[in-house]
Amino acid sequence: MSTQPEIQPPHALPGDRRGEPRHGSEPGKRAVFSLFRWVGRHVKGFYGAVGVLLIVGVGVILACVAVFGALADEVMEGGTQQMDDAVLLWMNRHASPALTAVALDITALGAGTVVWLLVIVASVFLWVSRHRYSVLLLWVAILGSGLINATMKMFFERPRPQLFPWRVPYAGLSSFPSGHSMTSMVCYSTLAYLIARLVDSRFLRRFTFGLAAVIVVLIGMSRMYLGVHYPTDVLAGFTTGLAWASFCALMIEAIRYFRHREPVVAAHEHDLEATVADGPANPPANKPADSRPRF
Repeated sequence: MSTQPEIQPPHALPGDRRGEPRHGSEPGKRAVFSLFRWVGRHVKGFYGAVGVLLIVGVGVILACVAVFGALADEVMEGGTQQMDDAVLLWMNRHASPALTAVALDITALGAGTVVWLLVIVASVFLWVSRHRYSVLLLWVAILGSGLINATMKMFFERPRPQLFPWRVPYAGLSSFPSGHSMTSMVCYSTLAYLIARLVDSRFLRRFTFGLAAVIVVLIGMSRMYLGVHYPTDVLAGFTTGLAWASFCALMIEAIRYFRHREPVVAAHEHDLEATVADGPANPPANKPADSRPRF
């Protein structure tokens, strides 16, 4: 039997997946890890690699802002007003007391009280199970979402719809973009992402993301049915929230991918796949820790 050491590809680093065949058909995964591998070959050190990816992420955010700005210009100039009014009036024609009760229950899932309860409960679980960077991701995502949304509302100052009496007692700041839609997109998509990292079943991962998507869409529809947001408000909230949540998830994946370059980070992220029941995922003495990124 040959005793020659295994030949590694050029620039291979401990913990990277460059020396392994890629599996899966998801183009998003392949694109993300191709970017990680390229950065790993050309940038030295943990903070340098994460910093480059941070710059890339900011560039993507700016591109999304440009697209969002084009939509915002169209909205503020009244280009979508006829469509916005038509959708709300159609919903109003099909309103009923039973639907209103359901819509109020659904819209509460995107309200501040429910969102913060979810964040606190999830944070406690993640902290106890030693997923410290996951807690950081969750809080950065939620707090950043609130700051971005409030800033955009003050900038655009679009009046709320007045086509029929609102079915809620109170609606806060201006209409564009929808705060409930953006917050729910960030909260539920981030929680789904974090849950998906802790389960091995592909079915459970898909079910989790699917359930989150259904909740988010229903919250957006409830805001239109209740008369406090136009469809374009909801669409803007969804797109902005998804862009911000994706940026935050990209950063946590970058930290995981390059954590072997920074011992302090590796120590915190050593047991990312552990659960409360399993305890810390300490590898056997004769087996190195598996530092490969997992979704």
